[in-house]
Amino acid sequence: MRFLIIGAGGIGCYYGARLQQAGHQVVLVARGEHLAAMQQQGLRVEHEDFRFSQPVAALDVASLRETCASGDFDLVVLAMKSQATGPLMAELADWLATSTVPVLSLQNGVDNEPLISEVVGEARTLGGLAVRIGGHIVAPGLVQADGPAQVIMGAWPQQRRAQAGLLEQLRQCFEQAGIPTRVVVDIRRELWRKLIINNGVNPLSALTGLDTRRLSHHPQLGRSVYQMMAETAAVAAADGVSLGKTDVDEMYALIRNFDAIKTSMLVDKEKGRELELDAISGAVLRRAEQLGLEVPATRLAHGLLRLTAVA
Repeated sequence: MRFLIIGAGGIGCYYGARLQQAGHQVVLVARGEHLAAMQQQGLRVEHEDFRFSQPVAALDVASLRETCASGDFDLVVLAMKSQATGPLMAELADWLATSTVPVLSLQNGVDNEPLISEVVGEARTLGGLAVRIGGHIVAPGLVQADGPAQVIMGAWPQQRRAQAGLLEQLRQCFEQAGIPTRVVVDIRRELWRKLIINNGVNPLSALTGLDTRRLSHHPQLGRSVYQMMAETAAVAAADGVSLGKTDVDEMYALIRNFDAIKTSMLVDKEKGRELELDAISGAVLRRAEQLGLEVPATRLAHGLLRLTAVA
């Protein structure tokens, strides 16, 4: 198959490398020194179960528009920061309009799919999430990743019969490339379950500098992690998603028992980059206001990060 991965950072490059290694055609869209390094030296990916060092097709968005048509691809994968989704979809709206290529989001948050759907329609919108994976650019052209790196995907907002064949084809393709993949009927529920984790650990890790294991096992901060997870589950009702204590307990146990990971928000803060606050804690705060619910732990962490970081 032919894949376009926009946002070829740690996560995007890992999945792109897996797919290219399996024999698929992959084009990576990136920028800056990382893009230049991939164009000049190729891409290297290091994972405990996977090594990759090959030339890759790497472009910026302007070159993509000039040299490729959207119909050249079987799937467009979005793996960039959530704050870039709206501007990117506006920039590529006319380019995407020339074909029926589906668009899969593998981003943080629960608000990317509506932005994608506004441009390409629900029939071409696939929701997804990368779970149990840590992936970061450690040097231009070099990515380090860890974890099982599972993908969960489904039609957004819910699966329709017409998309079942495509989703199964993608599942088989990803599995054959060494990417554990699960297709679900209700992708919104899975996106919210991941947001339980992201809102529980990302803001607090960025504030404290702790990885997920040290944070979740800390005698005081671990309780704050759980509280922010519970607040996230409560406000999911604003999107018609029912989550409860069982979901919170499951996500909390998962993060406590999984390998120690430096969250993407902590990495962004250390590098002085814009944080995904709006997509993570901001999403919880907006729903809380709709429902008239108090989310004090999330509000405090969000406010502190606003004061101490570019957000």
